[in-house]
Amino acid sequence: MLGVLTALAVAGPLVALPLSFLAGDDGVDRIALALLPGALGRSVLLGVGVAIGTLVVGGGLAVLVSFWDFPGRRWLDWALVLPLAMPGYVLVFVLVGQLGYANPLQSSLFGAGLDVPGLRGPAGAIAVLTAVLYPYVYVLGRSAFLGQSRQSMEAARSLGRSHGQAVRSVALPLARPALAAGAALAVMEALADFGAVSLLGYQALTDAIYRLWFGAFDRAAALQLATVLVGLALLMVVVERLLRGRARYHQALARGDTVTPRRLRGARAAVATAVPCLLLAVVFAVPVAQLLAWSVETVLADRVGAGLAEAALNTLLLGLAAAFLAVITSTVIVYGQRVAPSRLGTAAARLASVGYAVPGTVIAVAIYVPLVWVDRRLIDLAQGTFGTTLGLVFTGTALGLLLAYLVRFHAQAFFAVDARMGRVHPDLDDAARSLGADRGRVLAEVHLPLLLPGLLTAALLVMVEVMKELPATALLRPLGGDTLAIMAWEATKDSRFDTAALPSLLIVAVGLVPVLLLIRLWGRSGPAAATGRVPPG
Repeated sequence: MLGVLTALAVAGPLVALPLSFLAGDDGVDRIALALLPGALGRSVLLGVGVAIGTLVVGGGLAVLVSFWDFPGRRWLDWALVLPLAMPGYVLVFVLVGQLGYANPLQSSLFGAGLDVPGLRGPAGAIAVLTAVLYPYVYVLGRSAFLGQSRQSMEAARSLGRSHGQAVRSVALPLARPALAAGAALAVMEALADFGAVSLLGYQALTDAIYRLWFGAFDRAAALQLATVLVGLALLMVVVERLLRGRARYHQALARGDTVTPRRLRGARAAVATAVPCLLLAVVFAVPVAQLLAWSVETVLADRVGAGLAEAALNTLLLGLAAAFLAVITSTVIVYGQRVAPSRLGTAAARLASVGYAVPGTVIAVAIYVPLVWVDRRLIDLAQGTFGTTLGLVFTGTALGLLLAYLVRFHAQAFFAVDARMGRVHPDLDDAARSLGADRGRVLAEVHLPLLLPGLLTAALLVMVEVMKELPATALLRPLGGDTLAIMAWEATKDSRFDTAALPSLLIVAVGLVPVLLLIRLWGRSGPAAATGRVPPG
């Protein structure tokens, strides 16, 4: 029962979203109704564009690396995952700093800043988000291709198909579920993005929610637009299921039964090597080098932004606290399901993991309403009982922000802990109980030591996501509670790229940690193991 109550408490704030339509006299706020058509249309366009872009880029690269051999293929196999560590708003910061405005440090890897038409608007937003999100499709597609038997390809070749035709007619249809899942992940991340679309002047739903929250101070309208955005995200999950259809492909590969890549030579081999290298250079290598160059010049010129140390400390503390809370809630829910499995518990656990598919902007506006109610009750209680004035406990401190992080990233920890718990044999529980140990002692002395790798993984995943999170932090942070993401975003909005360089570099460096762990896991167990990345709620 404790696990069920914990799961419901984690998912509880999301209930405030549909109730927002009942709060106003007219049902729908006029401002929300005025902004909705344009913002919704732009979000749909963004989602469709990113879906197509990531399928073409990520799927194409997965096909290239899986079915053809060319110079550099072995290191490109894992290097193509690196852009996953580059937040969209950081890439925009570098692009805008280099191509949209003059460089304030008067020094650049590219020379003087240039004005590039089309960087702002739908094309720029889709291109940037496709560049940083295609690894979702690449990782899942690569895993699906490597899980296919070469016998299927050989059967197609025996019918007169060329190698390329066999890939198109056999391999791609078999990988459709994995490619659809990767595209759905990318689209949900794109719909949740706030920093990149805001910096590019693309007024999607996330940007409209932020402007209503801080510009018009219309909480009801913000909640209503947030409800629409949640519906759009869930619609993408349904679309992914429809695209997948009833396809279920299971193959048990014998040793040496995987597809043998076809060797490319001459100009084709050169193009196959050059295209992925160019992509990595534009999306990852050059931006990181530019951030490093800006950071070094900033430090040497003593232009480090005021409050950088405080922002770094705030980011670290928030990440540690959120990771600690998420690990506790996940352990309680997972252990509750183990000792007392039930349909209600399973449903509650799934509901608690929905937050991963909900944008940070939506989480922030959803959690604000119940927290305001709680703060008001606490203030009234303190005044009536003790005759003292109590300040805002949740909405005026970091507690509200930590709860938003918990709702948003609980799924990251839950799936990591749940996967590790699944490897603990039930006989261990029975043996401990037969010796007189109660459930609490079994958890403390048997499960927690065995769960330690999963708990550390869960904490790391949550901590890294918190350090990169922008919209929830922007909406709920207390005064003086800036983080590295907020510092980089605020400086970039004001074209202070020298101030934004160092915090952006730190964010990318932190984001590399889970990516390098993913690559290491891939190298040990193959891409199939690496796809254990946390799925959406």
